[in-house]
Amino acid sequence: MVKSKLMKYNKFVLLMMLVVSWLSLLLFGKSSFKRFIPAGIFIALVTGLENYAAKKRTWWWWYEKLHPKLSGSIPFVFGPFMIGSMWVLKLTYGKFNRYLIVNLIVDSFFIFILIDKWLKKWGIASLVRMKKIQLSLLLFIDSLLLYGFQLLIEKIKVVKWKEDDSEIQRKNIR
Repeated sequence: MVKSKLMKYNKFVLLMMLVVSWLSLLLFGKSSFKRFIPAGIFIALVTGLENYAAKKRTWWWWYEKLHPKLSGSIPFVFGPFMIGSMWVLKLTYGKFNRYLIVNLIVDSFFIFILIDKWLKKWGIASLVRMKKIQLSLLLFIDSLLLYGFQLLIEKIKVVKWKEDDSEIQRKNIR
């Protein structure tokens, strides 16, 4: 009886996770958004590919969907994972140790509280053939990819800025 009452709101829960994540960007700042959106899109694509592989290998299962043709993972991928990753980068980028600690805390919350206590209980999602430690390792690798991608983006921006600066100086000399 309790499960049926909880399951009644599953689509609403998924939708709210997506909407609240995006609404949090109102506090993010325009320059930070421009700076970190490429990394957010990157991690959403990586996570989307992982969810595709997970479905094929039954690592985890999404029982609830917002739409019959879309996986239940979509609100997570383009909500908390994407936007949450952007927030973590904004708050910790340039301080790698802090970044790793914050990711460890967030990922542990996701694995041990969100999946185990809430999503499984509400009939939204659960781990099937993947153990919690394996998911922890996967999320750790994702965090390293995310940070590395942001480093690459920052490096490209610096090179472009230097090239633009050199062009301006050449024009001023003439």
